[in-house]
Amino acid sequence: MLVSGFARIQNSPIPPAPDCLVADCLRPGPRRICITMSNTIAPPAAVSGAASASSDTQSTPVNKPSRVIMASLVGTTIEFYDFYVYATAAVLVFPHLFFPAGNETTALLSSFAIFGAAMIARPLGAIYYGHLGDKVGRKKTLVAALLTMGISTVLIGLLPTYEMAGWWAPLLLVILRLAQGFALGGEWSGAALVATENAPQGKRALYGTFPQLGAPIGFIIANGLFLIVAAMLPSDDPSRPSQAFLSWGWRIPFLFSAIMVIVGLWVRLTLVESSAFTNAVDSGRVVRLPLGEVCRKHWRELTLGTFYMLATYVLFYLMTTFSLSYGRAPIEPGVGQLAGLGYSYNTFVLMLIAGVVFFGIFTLLSGPLADRFGRRKTLMVVTAGIMIFGVSWVPFLNAGFGGVMLWLIIGFSLMGATFGPMGALLPELFPTHVRYTGSGISYNVSSIIGAAAAPFIAVWLWSMAEGSPVLVGIYLSVAGAITLVALMLGKETKDTEIHH
Repeated sequence: MLVSGFARIQNSPIPPAPDCLVADCLRPGPRRICITMSNTIAPPAAVSGAASASSDTQSTPVNKPSRVIMASLVGTTIEFYDFYVYATAAVLVFPHLFFPAGNETTALLSSFAIFGAAMIARPLGAIYYGHLGDKVGRKKTLVAALLTMGISTVLIGLLPTYEMAGWWAPLLLVILRLAQGFALGGEWSGAALVATENAPQGKRALYGTFPQLGAPIGFIIANGLFLIVAAMLPSDDPSRPSQAFLSWGWRIPFLFSAIMVIVGLWVRLTLVESSAFTNAVDSGRVVRLPLGEVCRKHWRELTLGTFYMLATYVLFYLMTTFSLSYGRAPIEPGVGQLAGLGYSYNTFVLMLIAGVVFFGIFTLLSGPLADRFGRRKTLMVVTAGIMIFGVSWVPFLNAGFGGVMLWLIIGFSLMGATFGPMGALLPELFPTHVRYTGSGISYNVSSIIGAAAAPFIAVWLWSMAEGSPVLVGIYLSVAGAITLVALMLGKETKDTEIHH
């Protein structure tokens, strides 16, 4: 057959082509094999270079940098805005409106318990949305997560209070809070993947900070809006919102979420699926059950990723949620109250917003540092700083306004420095076909260990120390020590190839 084939080639007219002697196709079976012969044989290095160029072309990001930045930043900003709106209301409003009148500390703990319930739902959301993200793609999954979060937040703004509906009020609040947590479980990892899978070479940690910036920006928008509403509806009692605020003013930030969701959907629908995922689909590496695959083959990475995030979560919720309770608590507590700093709500929220500015700055700065020195080294230094910060709370908080402000700036700066590199580190732990599931589970299981328990444990330790925050700071240092051990056991991921 081969002989007759070459005979036909020799007897057939060949179109002239530069340096070309023979060009035809042999068909030994159903596959078509094309052979081209040239006067000049390319050296092996040229062939290797061509193959490498082809590979690079396949892994070249298909989304423009501006589109990647906007899609990862806008979505997480909305998601964190919705989450912060609840966190603020959990301290400011819900203890007064969604639980029976009585002991204020008990009502606050009940409100924090519902706040923590969302953290339990987050790993479930990570499994569900991770399955979708690793099976059908990042874009569709992110749109679904954003819709779920936005609808839940708007519905919270429409809920009846305990006085109107009795125990139905806190029950409905729990259900919608669980829906919020479920959605956030799928949001972060998808946004981090959009950023890192589309990042230029050597800038993955920098791009990974863009979804992380959604946390400080969402905080500023959420608390800024609450602050504006509270200023328009002032209260004579600095420890309690006005009656108008409790009646209807608190609902405005929740309802405002609808506008932000529409903007976020418009941005995300312009995305193109990442080349890392399309390469996994084209090569047949998408698995039927990503959860089983990641638990069976990548359990070590799941465990390490969970404890990488522990100190980040504990610090995050102590600085945002607990600090608001402690800052507003009266210096001379009444019956059922705990001693605090005695600031008015408006004053302390302004202080928090000033601190969160440093959160954003250090989130962005941490990316280039992690790209240069590595994720592991950068985070080990920052985590050691968190441990030192935890045991120094009391001197700062006893030093008046300047000391409290410095405490907030240092705490939020450390928060940005530890949170920023996580946007690259966690996705780099897992291969493409289970990356959404793996990074999402690590990130959100840590939320149960760290974030869900942090506000509740903090109030309990605050009570045990009779109004002093000393035990709360030690709790943060212990969390930092656990994270530091995990980082020492892990490996550097800076040079990991994530497109193949």
